[in-house]
Amino acid sequence: MRCFFLLPVVLLFACAPEAPGQDVGSEPVTTAEWVGPASDDFGDYWYQGLAEITSYDLEQARYGEIHSGEAVLIFVTEPVSRPKQVKLNVSGEAGDDEVTVLKLNHTRKFYTGIYPYSMMTSVFTPVSEGPMPIKVTGSSQEWCGHTFTQLNRSDSGYRARLFSYFESEGDQDGELADVMPEDGLWALIRINPDALPTGDLQLIPSAVYQRMSHLDLQPYDATASLTGDDGRRNYRIHYPDLDRTLTIFFAADFPHQISGWEETGMSGFGEGRQMLTTRATIKEREMLPYWQLNSTEDAHYREQLGLK
Repeated sequence: MRCFFLLPVVLLFACAPEAPGQDVGSEPVTTAEWVGPASDDFGDYWYQGLAEITSYDLEQARYGEIHSGEAVLIFVTEPVSRPKQVKLNVSGEAGDDEVTVLKLNHTRKFYTGIYPYSMMTSVFTPVSEGPMPIKVTGSSQEWCGHTFTQLNRSDSGYRARLFSYFESEGDQDGELADVMPEDGLWALIRINPDALPTGDLQLIPSAVYQRMSHLDLQPYDATASLTGDDGRRNYRIHYPDLDRTLTIFFAADFPHQISGWEETGMSGFGEGRQMLTTRATIKEREMLPYWQLNSTEDAHYREQLGLK
């Protein structure tokens, strides 16, 4: 296992969707076990020109306490340039280098005392060429400053870059092994949950966790399991070396909507450090063309979603 970022412990204190139709190469990267969408209804749901927006009540562990906030998951399909790994302005303009992805924008907003946190992760997973995401980005903003992380997939693994306001982190650029990022598993739930990896494996922990823990950005040993009953399935990931467990709850039937998640791990510093659980519980869900709803007259959609 190769360590990429070595971060000192002291840091702890301180789009419209389309139907399918450095450069990192134009050849698709595939996995033999991947069979694509599991449901024949996939296209009817995801290629109707709308995004699925789901709001959640958030109880976020930070600094040894639980802080209330909101989380939003936005899933939408869109065309992406395979070599550039950016959204295309017009579908079809990249020719054979175009790939349709299921994009996830995962946002969290919460307050720690006087100051706010705003965190966002974006994940781009090819619908027919998965299961690995071709790109993951994560950002965190709070009153101390902000950071940005980006993973770009190539034939050999992931190029990983970190930009941070911390002097000892600085700007870093390195390579990671071709290991599944945890952030990519959320889209697999929506595309084909039976393709979720189980058993002993390695994963790159989520961008949010890496930012909050300031641990090395690298693959870690994990154990994953998929269980379920009464129409709900549970995907559980445990990292023994990190003493961290993430469980995602979702519907057994297509479109496998995510009802919430729990993440248990250590939070805080020194004597205040303790095991706490972050929880997200669903509030509302809407299918909307959010990129068109940017007028003051559209603010009522936030009320429909239960967003403050």
